[in-house]
Amino acid sequence: MKTRKILMPLLSVLLLTNCSQEGEYDDDSYSNAYYGSVGYNENYSGDTYNQFQENQFVSTSQEPVSTFSIDADGASYSNVRRFILQENRLPDAGALRTEEMINYFDLDYPFNETNHPISLNGEVSDCPWNDTNKVVRIGIKGRPFADGERPASNIVFLIDVSGSMSSNDKLGLLKTGFNYFVDQINNEDRIAIVTYAGSAGVALPSTSGDQKQTIKNAINQLGAGGSTAGAQGIITAYEIAQQHFIEGGNNRVIVGSDGDFNVGPSSQEELIDLIEAKRESGIYLTILGVGRGNLRDGNMEQMANHGNGTYEYLDNVDQAKKVFDYEFNKFYTVAKDVKVQVEFNPQVVGAYRLIGYENRILNQEDFEDDSEDAGEIGAGQSITALYEIVPRVYSGNHLAFSIDFRYKLLNEDSSTPMSLQVYDQGNNFEQASDFMKFTSSVAAFSMLVNNSQFKGSATYDGVINWLNSQNLPDPNGHLAEFKTIVQKAKQL
Repeated sequence: MKTRKILMPLLSVLLLTNCSQEGEYDDDSYSNAYYGSVGYNENYSGDTYNQFQENQFVSTSQEPVSTFSIDADGASYSNVRRFILQENRLPDAGALRTEEMINYFDLDYPFNETNHPISLNGEVSDCPWNDTNKVVRIGIKGRPFADGERPASNIVFLIDVSGSMSSNDKLGLLKTGFNYFVDQINNEDRIAIVTYAGSAGVALPSTSGDQKQTIKNAINQLGAGGSTAGAQGIITAYEIAQQHFIEGGNNRVIVGSDGDFNVGPSSQEELIDLIEAKRESGIYLTILGVGRGNLRDGNMEQMANHGNGTYEYLDNVDQAKKVFDYEFNKFYTVAKDVKVQVEFNPQVVGAYRLIGYENRILNQEDFEDDSEDAGEIGAGQSITALYEIVPRVYSGNHLAFSIDFRYKLLNEDSSTPMSLQVYDQGNNFEQASDFMKFTSSVAAFSMLVNNSQFKGSATYDGVINWLNSQNLPDPNGHLAEFKTIVQKAKQL
């Protein structure tokens, strides 16, 4: 069942880089300073992560129905990349969430729907890490925008300028990213900037998108200092977003922070309650985590989960470019409260295990309960879920799975059902699609790093071989980079 527990945090070790100068913005000099100062020093610690128990196999004779909310976050992947490539160590417990590792990647699933804002696909193959089992892949694609189709946007940047944000890998990196964002907006869009330290303030009132230099000047003049009144900043940001609300438009608050709220309501429960109260406003949420040393990953991930939001982590300039430029359309939600439900036939499936999504599990009755919150999907975004199943001995027809989905349009409170039939064609893993090969490789890597009891025969060399067997398009090099991460993790 879905829970809102405050889970015990773990500490990780990070290095704080030199502070950026107030008002400066130079992409090249920032990039050189950032990469030149990265290191690992075990005297620096303080990051916290929520712990979770890995999903277990579930007997279909006891519980044949599995229900969960989609998760469009990608924060865990870029944070894990930072651990492995920058700090030369494996991530702390709780930092790696498998669904966010998989959904970091733009897999370019086909979109072939005319009646819905999401398109569905799926397949079954033999399981590469356990040859007696099978893997079911469920793919969802958000409707892409055609040229000129993006709705007008009402955006509020909510930027943490407290003392803990003074380093280049925090406020400096956010400035870089927000400058990229401004380059993408249209003249009919609007942007306001709210900052928070000891108290919340308005650094820029809502400003038309044809005033790009004015917006950039306000971003580049930001400096850090003071404590962190995050809750007051959230309240102010939503008030401004509501004042300039665009009916039928893209209304969104984008938070940039290390998540270390320490003035006013600051516990994870208090922040979740605050965000949930704002959820019905029609204003969506993006949370961008930054930095090392006091990253409150659990706070930000749970706020996004409960606030019609998504959560990304910025570990370098390239990641800022990915989030704010390459995948800019993800800032536009095309379907909300997207839920998935699979009913397994106990006569042909003995047990199943949802890989990842530990904090997105729903009760069976939540599926048709339109008051139950679930995840959102952005324009053009791909979402994947994998099940490992234990088939029973059978003969004749191959396995077939009926998968049900529900989603809401942005301006509706009632959900719309969809369904997908997925058939086992008897494919071994070598015959599976490149989508299956790649997503299964990411899942296996995640199990290896987390030392999962379910990793079976998976090895880092095996993951590299599976990655080499796929040929998905990789215009920005993210898939190739993942192979580098796997190779480095093997050494660690």
